[in-house]
Amino acid sequence: MIFAVSFVASVLVTLYSVPKVARKLEMAKITGVDINKGAGNKIEIPEMGGITIVMGFVVGVITSIALHILFQLPFESTYVYAGLATALIIALIGVYDDLFDMAQHTKAFLPLAASIPLVAATIDSSRIISIPFVGAIDFGILYPLILIPIGIAVASNLTNMLAGFNGLEAGMGIAVFFFASVIAYIKGVTIMLFFTVPMLGALLAFLYYNKYPAKIFMGDIGTLSIGCVLAVAVIVGGFQTLGAMLVVPYVIDFFIKAYNRFPSKNWWGELKNGKLYPVEGKVRGLCQLVMKSANGISEKGLVAVLVCLEIIVGIAATLILLGPAKPLGI
Repeated sequence: MIFAVSFVASVLVTLYSVPKVARKLEMAKITGVDINKGAGNKIEIPEMGGITIVMGFVVGVITSIALHILFQLPFESTYVYAGLATALIIALIGVYDDLFDMAQHTKAFLPLAASIPLVAATIDSSRIISIPFVGAIDFGILYPLILIPIGIAVASNLTNMLAGFNGLEAGMGIAVFFFASVIAYIKGVTIMLFFTVPMLGALLAFLYYNKYPAKIFMGDIGTLSIGCVLAVAVIVGGFQTLGAMLVVPYVIDFFIKAYNRFPSKNWWGELKNGKLYPVEGKVRGLCQLVMKSANGISEKGLVAVLVCLEIIVGIAATLILLGPAKPLGI
């Protein structure tokens, strides 16, 4: 019941905030071109709308905390506060990047610093990770000092890279947090729900305005936050393997882009007769791989394919992770 209220709170706050924030962003000329609508259609859309996602998420988390305190229900407050602090630091990094466009290498490594609150909170927690088909591995001090910062940085950057199409980031994020929430609920890992449920609600509300044709973009504050919150949730919940499984499509995109030396242009689609094709016929990312494999596809179709791929990954993760979970500190 508590997390249902948290979900509703995050939905309502985001739905209410988006139109108002969009107008402010337009007035401040914080906009971006909807590049996949064709060379002759330079449509300017408010960018950095991910602020509303963070707002909804934070309100959802605070609602869960307040209700747990009100009804005197126990919860791992240290992990919740540390996770929230890490997510907010990532959001600040996203704001800076949206406004000033920081260098790629800076954006890749700066999230390491955002993990400090979570590292401090988990320094004395369990350092054992259970890997399907392998077993439990004790990483010792390397887990809090090395693996957690890397996990936050990698997850944030992966979800930041697979983006740029109407409804894509929010749609895939919804699938990610839906399955994370379902698995956490079934396994009784309540602490994960503090993070996954509010983010699910915020993304659902944001998608209403971000779906094709988009009225607002989430920007890096949104894309970085999606990966960060997922990483925080699986770390405090002891479900690190779940996080690794859910980002498989993002990892595929990463390797394709790494092979192409992380292109900063021509990663989008070239619109011909209502369909998107890879620019110059070259595949530079997962989205262009779908375009090429389909021999041209609409933007709505492209997003639908990738969201369905994430759903398939989520179903597979659910079927595999049937064993007992071991939350931090237990």
